[in-house]
Amino acid sequence: MVPHHPTGETCGQQDLVEPIDPRVGDILEKALSGGEIDQQDGLTLFATRGREFQALLRAADAVRRKRVGDDVSFVVVRNINFTNICHTGCRFCAFARARSDAEAEFLSLGEIADRAEEAWCRGATEVCIQGGLHPQIDGFYYRDIVAAIRKRVPKIHIHAFSPFEIQYGARRSRMSIADFLRMLVDHGLNTMPGTAAEILDTDIRERLTRNKLSADQWVHIITTAHRLGIRSSSTIMYGHIDAPRHWVDHLALLREIQKRTGGFTEFVPLGFVHWNAPIYLEGDARAGPTLSEHLHLHAVARLMLQGWIDNIQVSWVKLGPRLAQRILTTGANDMGGTLMNENISRAAGAPHGQELTPLQMCRFIREVGRTPVQRNTMYQTLDRFVDHDPPVSEVDRHTARLPVSA
Repeated sequence: MVPHHPTGETCGQQDLVEPIDPRVGDILEKALSGGEIDQQDGLTLFATRGREFQALLRAADAVRRKRVGDDVSFVVVRNINFTNICHTGCRFCAFARARSDAEAEFLSLGEIADRAEEAWCRGATEVCIQGGLHPQIDGFYYRDIVAAIRKRVPKIHIHAFSPFEIQYGARRSRMSIADFLRMLVDHGLNTMPGTAAEILDTDIRERLTRNKLSADQWVHIITTAHRLGIRSSSTIMYGHIDAPRHWVDHLALLREIQKRTGGFTEFVPLGFVHWNAPIYLEGDARAGPTLSEHLHLHAVARLMLQGWIDNIQVSWVKLGPRLAQRILTTGANDMGGTLMNENISRAAGAPHGQELTPLQMCRFIREVGRTPVQRNTMYQTLDRFVDHDPPVSEVDRHTARLPVSA
């Protein structure tokens, strides 16, 4: 049934106020009945405008409600970017620094453990660890990071190292990918971020950076991790030199991996932050995604991935809280992390801050009529805030209202 009701309720064809293109209607009917959306269907949906576009958004919201209900989840997490020194030269990255730069940073194991302990004391259940590819790093430093955190904070969930970092560490340790991952797990690694995916298309990746791992290598590392029982997130970075055909192929590939491994916990669309990115400053990329592209990407992902990856996250730090709120009504069900520290998007020029506290998250979610839920990394519910709030933090005491950015 095609949804076409101003309240967002699912309506039958007979209830339509205005007709829509039958091709779009057929695809939405298929999605609403649980059918699989192929790449051509996805391209048709990305091309929607006007009434058809609004019908897509309502369909995505209806499928979200059917698959995961009306709760909106978040995790209390601290990002620890242990170094910004990197030699890769990704053209979309404004975070990397040379070792000689005044802003270059390389945290010691003690400093990393201190930040993890502070996060735990502030209520975090997870630390997310990622960094640049330091040209002189010992490959076993990745192992030592995990071990230092596990020793200091035994119960915290360690979500660490992109596939690119795994490849780099394995090479510098002269180990296979599988053996390197096993070593990290033995010392405390729990899960991995599925970042460094950008767009899983050879041509696009070569234009974004010539020194980064290939799409096939990313898939190999992720599927090897899944085979070893290490689950991961999945991501896309969109709005630069890409197009809808790349997005639907990327979504289809993630879905195929999930069918084989079941290892993805969520899908996270990451809009390209253009302000300080070299590829934009050089005139080779557009100024990030449009509003329509943000809405399209999350909605089509909800329909293409349904039944396989049912947690669709909205990145409030990249989009801003108000746009993130809107996307919660068009397919997304998760707000991601409170973050505590966020450096990568901020370095690229994102103006939306570094942290939302659990209390701010709850107020933000309730504004769109949904129920806030604190989860852990594996999407297990820790607290459902129906008739109570999280504790007021020191950050809340210094914040009069929810931070909003247009």
